[in-house]
Amino acid sequence: MTSVTETTSVQFECETGNYHTFCPISCVAWLYQKIEDSFFLVIGTKTCGYFLQNAMGVMIFAEPRYAMAELEEGDISAQLKDYEELKRLCLQIKRDRNPSVIVWIGTCTTEIIKMDLEGLAPQLEADLGIPIVTARANGLDYAFTQGEDTVLAAMAHKCPKVIKEEEKEERNSIYKLLNFGKKKETIAKEESEYIDHHPLVLFGSLPDPVVTNLTLELKKQGVKISGWLPSKRYTELPIIDEGYYVCGINPFLSRTATTLMRRRKCKLIGAPFPIGPDGTRAWIEKICSVFNIEPKGLKEREEQNWNNLEDYIKLIRGKSVFFMGDNLLEISLARFLIRCGMTCQEIGIPYMDKRYQKAELDLLEQTCHEMGVSIPTIVEKPDNYNQVQRIYKSKPDLVITGMAHANPLEARGINTKWSVEFTFAQIHGFTNTRDILELVTRPLRRNNNLKELGWEKLVKEEIKI
Repeated sequence: MTSVTETTSVQFECETGNYHTFCPISCVAWLYQKIEDSFFLVIGTKTCGYFLQNAMGVMIFAEPRYAMAELEEGDISAQLKDYEELKRLCLQIKRDRNPSVIVWIGTCTTEIIKMDLEGLAPQLEADLGIPIVTARANGLDYAFTQGEDTVLAAMAHKCPKVIKEEEKEERNSIYKLLNFGKKKETIAKEESEYIDHHPLVLFGSLPDPVVTNLTLELKKQGVKISGWLPSKRYTELPIIDEGYYVCGINPFLSRTATTLMRRRKCKLIGAPFPIGPDGTRAWIEKICSVFNIEPKGLKEREEQNWNNLEDYIKLIRGKSVFFMGDNLLEISLARFLIRCGMTCQEIGIPYMDKRYQKAELDLLEQTCHEMGVSIPTIVEKPDNYNQVQRIYKSKPDLVITGMAHANPLEARGINTKWSVEFTFAQIHGFTNTRDILELVTRPLRRNNNLKELGWEKLVKEEIKI
C-alpha cells in the first residue's frame, strides 16, 4: 500500500475484504419514526425477523409501525400466490393501522427467488387505495446506511410534480413549524426577506430539530427550502419537478441523487456535507453560490463554534485516528477530526461514490493542506485482517470501527468507538458539533479517569496475562 506519509493528494486503494456492515433493512429503525404516517413491511425469512428484533429491541415498549412478512417453504417453492398473501397482510395493516403509505422492504431472499414486488405493488395499490413504495434494501448493498438511500430513491418517484398553488405551503411541514403561532403580517414580512431563486429540495432523513436548525441557517442567508425528502408525513412529500435544485445532507445517498437527476431531471448541488462547523459552512456557501447569494456572517459563526468546542478539542489535538469502514460517514468525520487537530492514518470505507462525494474529497484535501498534515489513504472494501496489522503497526490513539471489531481491539489495548453511534446521533449543523466530539472523546476521557484511579497498571497486567 502507498505510505500515508508520502501522499500530497487523495490516494485510493481497493482491497478484497468482505463488507463488514449491518444489513440495510435496519434503516427501518429510524425511517418509521421519521415518516409518522407510514408502515414498513419487511418481506424476508425468520433470520430477518430475528435481526430486526435484536436491532430494534429498545423499541419494545413503543408500538412500532413495522412488521415482518415471513417467507415460508410454500413461498420459496412457489406453491403460494405472492399477491394473495401480500394482499391479506396489507388488508390487515390497513384495518389495524390505516397508514398513509405502506413501504415494502425487500430482502436477500426476495432477490434470490425473484419475487416481483415492483410488479405486484401497482395492482395492490389500486385494490387497497393506499400507496405502496417498494424498496429493495437488502444485504447485497455495501453498507447498512444505504437502506435509507434505497427507500428515498423509491420515494422520489412518488413525489408530485404539480399541485395547486394554495396547497404548496400547506404541504410543507417545516414551513408550518417555523410559522407556528405567528401572525399573517409577520409571516408576510419574513417571506419578503427571502431572495428569489429556483426551488430547492433537501434530501436525507434527519430528526426534526436538526431539520429546523438547517432550515433556519439557510433562511438567514435568504435561501428558502421548498421541501425535504423524506417529509414528516408521506402526504406532505415535496413537489419535485424538472429544473428543481436538490442537495444531499449525507454521504450515503448517491442512489437518491442519481434518481433525482435522471428520473426527475433535477440539478444536483455538489456540496460537502454539513458535518462539523467547517462542513456546515462549506455546505451553506455552496448552496448560496449556486443561487448567486453572498453569504453573511458564516465565518464569524464558524469561529464562534470552534471557540465553544475548545474544551473537547484539547483532548484530541495531536492524537491520531484510524477508520476501519462501516457506515459511509468516514470521509466527513475524518475531515472534521483533522480540522480539530487530529491526524488520520487511513480511512477505510465499504464503498466510495467519487462523483457524489467529490466536494467532500476536495474539502478533505484542502483541510489537510491547511492543517499541515499528510492526506490519509482511502481504502475501499478493506480487508480487516490487513487493517488490523496496520493498526498494530501505526498504533493510533483511536479506532472508529464497526461493533464486530470493537471488543477484540479493546482487549488488545486499542481505544475504539462504534461507528454506528454516529449514524443515530444528531451530528449535522453548527449546533450539533458538540455531540460528535462527545462521542469521539468518550473513550479518551474514560482512560483519563482510569489513570486518575490508578487502574492503568492493573489493565496492562491483565492484557499481558
